[in-house]
Amino acid sequence: MPETALPKSWNKESKPHKFCPGCGQALALKILGAAIDELQIQEKMIYATDIGCSLLSWSMFDVDTIQTHHGRTLPLSVGFKKAKPEAIVLSFTGDGGGYAIGAQHLLNTAMRNDPITVILINNANYAMTGGQLAPTTLMGQKTTTAPGGRGVVQGKPFKGPEMLAQITNEDAYIARGISSNYKQLLEMYKKAINNQIEGRGFSFVEVIAMCPVNWHTNAQESLDFSEKEMTKIYPIGEIKCPQK
Repeated sequence: MPETALPKSWNKESKPHKFCPGCGQALALKILGAAIDELQIQEKMIYATDIGCSLLSWSMFDVDTIQTHHGRTLPLSVGFKKAKPEAIVLSFTGDGGGYAIGAQHLLNTAMRNDPITVILINNANYAMTGGQLAPTTLMGQKTTTAPGGRGVVQGKPFKGPEMLAQITNEDAYIARGISSNYKQLLEMYKKAINNQIEGRGFSFVEVIAMCPVNWHTNAQESLDFSEKEMTKIYPIGEIKCPQK
């Protein structure tokens, strides 16, 4: 990628990124870098990242960064925000860190309307550790721990934004985007961050992202699965938007 294509907030020494070829997280993070630059918040921002694939982003941005234990990104972020309320705190996690081991923290952070911004990657599997079944795995989707496909015994796919919309107050911003739609996801990021800047409170964006290595798909198949199959279960759009 030419240097001119990188957002100003990116740490150029960490490029190229360390994500697998075709990974949707790299796209989601490039769009986040653009949002940081457009909002001019680089000097005010704290970026907290979880263990898992999201950990690979810890050095991508030229911002102050915190690395946390798996699933503990949100309570640490909330603590930092309370200690330094003028900071713009953004937590970046995966579906495992947010919907499994860290689910209790996500629920309570949302219910308290804690003024942080959370971005969660949904790639329908535990990608860092070999492609095991995750809360977001689709029905019938094969993983290393469900080689015959996810069945009813493993429960239904977890719809995080829809659940959070039910437990948050009217000031929360809740949305789901997809890494392949640059313009739409950029606007969601900016609205989510502005929700914090303007003092409304909690904001959350789930991002559907491709995982071709663990899906065992080529480029076109990966794009089709994320845009056509995943969106049937996880519809794209704003679910709660106090700024409308």
